[in-house]
Amino acid sequence: MRPQNGLRTGLAAALTSAFVRPIANAIPANRVGVAFSRAFIASSLWLASPPLKGSRVEPGIRGEWVRAPEVTEDNAVVLYLHGSGYALCSPRTHRGLTTRVSAGTGLPVFACEYRLAPGHRFPSAADDVRAAYDRLLGQGYRRILVAGDSAGGHLAVDLAAQLIRERKDPPAALALFSPLFDLTFSLAAQRERMSPDPMISAAAAARLVGLYTVDADLASTRLRFAFDDIKGFPPTIIQAGGLEMLAADAIELARALRRAGADCELEVVPGQMHVFQALTRFIPEAAPAMERACRFLTGNLPAIVRAA
Repeated sequence: MRPQNGLRTGLAAALTSAFVRPIANAIPANRVGVAFSRAFIASSLWLASPPLKGSRVEPGIRGEWVRAPEVTEDNAVVLYLHGSGYALCSPRTHRGLTTRVSAGTGLPVFACEYRLAPGHRFPSAADDVRAAYDRLLGQGYRRILVAGDSAGGHLAVDLAAQLIRERKDPPAALALFSPLFDLTFSLAAQRERMSPDPMISAAAAARLVGLYTVDADLASTRLRFAFDDIKGFPPTIIQAGGLEMLAADAIELARALRRAGADCELEVVPGQMHVFQALTRFIPEAAPAMERACRFLTGNLPAIVRAA
């Protein structure tokens, strides 16, 4: 007999806390540690959330195109920005997520392969994301949605904010899974004092992100979002797990967007871990959460304008 949903979720969190967190906290934030982490996370994600069977993956410029089996429309696109501290992961590690975003929206997904730290520092990743967005526009896409997890969520917000500041059209909508908001990790550290994150400590996560932000001004509007000068931010859905330290970031980001007048839906799902949407084999709540996020994205997609 399979454990009930709540028991399965609790068991997954307990096992993660017992085995993953000690490893994540012990890995040094240097090139050797990053190399080990990349291999460890790649194998873990493939086990936890394999790509949907029948999905097509094709190479693109600095990224890859992902299409779920039922995707036939090509009149809009989702730009996906993977996470893992600006230093780990790639479009390949996130195919479990990107194939499901494609299936849930019925649209092709372009997963951006941005440059990673420690070899490339701020603003390399953000510049690559902007270049990917501009290429999609150049390819004729005028209806662009953006989704991202963790650090990819931070990159997604930066992209939309910069486009608005330049008086250019931002994405139609954003879906952010456990987005990083406070790069100092002070919000995360405060929440961690109430309950440890099952995956990693705030200090270890800060060291990893620091490989990207070293020598950067963390008070920059590209890194510390205030939205004081932002009007017309895209509709956004934010999802986070109740057990993770970045739930604090999700809550504060939602507050900041709402203060700026944005339409922002926030879901902090009790008992869930960081980017739980990627843990489809172990977390029953993963698939429903992804479905809700995809409905939000497509629900905010502008209608196709037909030529007269």
